[in-house]
Amino acid sequence: MPLCAIAYVSDVAGPLSAEHLDALVEDAIRFNSLAGVTGVLLCDGSRFLQYFEGPDDGVSAVHERVLQARSHRNIRKLGHARVPARYFPYWSMRWLGVEPTLVEILSAGEWEAFADRVAGGPPAGSAMERLMQFVAPHLPARAGMQESRSAAE
Repeated sequence: MPLCAIAYVSDVAGPLSAEHLDALVEDAIRFNSLAGVTGVLLCDGSRFLQYFEGPDDGVSAVHERVLQARSHRNIRKLGHARVPARYFPYWSMRWLGVEPTLVEILSAGEWEAFADRVAGGPPAGSAMERLMQFVAPHLPARAGMQESRSAAE
């Protein structure tokens, strides 16, 4: 089944407590699970940066949902492309709190190549590589072991 992915950055619309963000993400987890979409959401308190991947119809449904959500303002798509495999198969969605500088760095980074070389990893220095490096310590233990084994081979 062909997969595609979208990365975007947006401003948080209004104050957002951790509890409210947890509730939004729990709702997204349910929706994304049904749509076959996986991904990660970074939030620095005033901005979101999200990457999600899955089948075309699922990604389109999630993207439309993001565009209609009242929690986002000034949505800017960073990348949208076909991917040969998933970068984040572990979560239907997971949010991670980050420093504002990381959102700035990632949103200004190179996203056009994020669809390249999934099996071998994203291109060195790309925004996708930086996102994966940030997320790596948060991956399930088993995923980390698989990555370590792959790196050793």
